[in-house]
Amino acid sequence: MKTNAVICEYNPFHNGHKYQIEKIKEHSKNPVTAIMSGNFTQRGDIAVFDKFKRAKTAVENGIDLVIELPTVYACSSAGSFARAGVQTADSLGCTDELCFSVEEDDRELLIEVSKKLDEKDFNNEVRLFMQNGSYYPQAVEKALEKLYSKNLANVVTKPNNILAIEYIRALKDTNIKPYIIKRTGSEHDSNDCKQNIACAGYIRKLILSGKNAERFIPKQNSFYMPADINKLEKIIIYKLRTMTAEDFSNLSDVSEGLENRIFNSVREFNSLEEIISSIKTKRYTRARIRRILINALLNIKSEMSKQSVPYLRVLAFNENGEKLLGEIKKSGKLPLITNVANGYKNLSGNAKKIFDTDLLASDIYSLATDSITKCGADFTNEILKIREEL
Repeated sequence: MKTNAVICEYNPFHNGHKYQIEKIKEHSKNPVTAIMSGNFTQRGDIAVFDKFKRAKTAVENGIDLVIELPTVYACSSAGSFARAGVQTADSLGCTDELCFSVEEDDRELLIEVSKKLDEKDFNNEVRLFMQNGSYYPQAVEKALEKLYSKNLANVVTKPNNILAIEYIRALKDTNIKPYIIKRTGSEHDSNDCKQNIACAGYIRKLILSGKNAERFIPKQNSFYMPADINKLEKIIIYKLRTMTAEDFSNLSDVSEGLENRIFNSVREFNSLEEIISSIKTKRYTRARIRRILINALLNIKSEMSKQSVPYLRVLAFNENGEKLLGEIKKSGKLPLITNVANGYKNLSGNAKKIFDTDLLASDIYSLATDSITKCGADFTNEILKIREEL
């Protein structure tokens, strides 16, 4: 048995995601595995709904198996996020294709850009642009235009294309094939809506402001209690104020003296928005800074996200997913955790540290909701088996 995989956040799961799953199942009869971020996300935020609810909605809308992408990778840069997602897909031992949606559906163009990103001359040019104040994605765009063409440079101006390129780079060391789906609906981070499809950022704004988002998401989502990172503001600031410049230097994405800028900003300003704005420069994007602050909150050190993914944590599945789990038990390359208590006992070293971060992330996530729950949600929330309605 083979599976097609998607690397996702589903923050929240919306009609665009459902469209993607339908396209994958039109293309292949393989069950679909979602490798999904947990309670914290790549843009340096918390998920609007917790990982158990998002996993349930995903399976109710076509996904067959949901595997959690551990927090240390979910809250890392695009390259690290993509590498960990691909490692997870490869470690299933039965992944045929990695499927992803992009603005640019020219597969060969994406592959060409991915090759350029590994060339020595190109990376030297990127470093020069960064030394002159460009942040990394901008430096990549400028270097592509300078050394090759405007056409190649335009490819990296779209967020989904950037992730697609990182997926393709990571897939080179595997036997997994890329399958590209043309993105439909509104642009990433756009307020424009096309029929019943809008981008996740716009939907999150509606949900957090108490407005009706049911047009854009499956009905199950509308009954869930959302979480808001603003409710964690004092907790995050408290954590930041306990840290030294050296502590900041040990976090992912902190380099070249950025730790001093963070340390000084934390002591000068009284809100997260002020702290982020004061740290931001042309070189350091808001998303990067937000990720750093989340890494500080969760004690995620830079060496943690550089480790290979150490386990496969199951969140939800249906009957097809259950059959797929049988295949993964036979051919998978990593420990398969279907019982958290038992799985946790068998972890050690870096694997245990990474899982401890997942546990902490769930405990802190609860504080961002209107109904704080006790610690240990990962131990008390059972894996969801979703049965098809007759």
